[in-house]
Amino acid sequence: MSFARTSALDRIGTGTFTLVILCVLSFLYVPIVILVVFSFNDSSSLTWPLGGFTWGWYEKLFSNRDLLRAIGNSFYVATFATILTLLVGVPAAFALDRLDFVGKRVFRRLVLLPLVLPGIITGISMLNLFKLMGIGLSLETVVLGHATALISIVVTQVYARLQRLNRRLEEAAADLGAKPWETMFLVVLPNIKSALIGSALLSFTLSFDEIPVTFFLTGRDNTLPMYIWSTMRRGITPEINAVGTLIVLASLLLIVVSVILLRDEQER
Repeated sequence: MSFARTSALDRIGTGTFTLVILCVLSFLYVPIVILVVFSFNDSSSLTWPLGGFTWGWYEKLFSNRDLLRAIGNSFYVATFATILTLLVGVPAAFALDRLDFVGKRVFRRLVLLPLVLPGIITGISMLNLFKLMGIGLSLETVVLGHATALISIVVTQVYARLQRLNRRLEEAAADLGAKPWETMFLVVLPNIKSALIGSALLSFTLSFDEIPVTFFLTGRDNTLPMYIWSTMRRGITPEINAVGTLIVLASLLLIVVSVILLRDEQER
């Protein structure tokens, strides 16, 4: 009797758990599915059922020079912002892990501040700084703003990985006659590759779709999120849905590439 009651409770628990999972997945991915489906809608209005199937919105997308320029600007900003965050964030993480200096604890906490600050605060602060320095707004100021906002991601992830790194590997390399720079490039960096890749991909993705900081720091050149935002004030069009679909595909590609790279690292 007790066994039957336990089995019934287990079945109810499993069914409830499955329902919760389905609800969560639906909440996360049904809007994306709708986005993809309506990007192929033959009608320009968002109505169901679809008016028909067409590739026309994608063809129109690739003939829209303003949109293509905005996409190129977003790639430019995200790429150089990511490079800048790595160039500054990785040495900062090494300094936190390897060096003892006055104010180290305070510095470690201050590094997290840009991550928790609202983007609008970062944007206004950077705008005031550039105006005081007499620097005109451009894509380069957007790069600096994004890097400032995202640098804490690189520092925290790389620092956490360095804390778990086996120092005996470095000692063994030194015993075998490796120079400090050889130890760094042949031992340390390969062993923290997962943190480098993860923080770089996250920084690139967040920079690519960043709006608040971009809004305050951009000049005449639009990035893709700013272009979409300005276009959507006139209503959602299938062309915007097509752009969103391509971004989803690009995101999936980045995930696949990162999984392959990290899997190769684990197999070595």
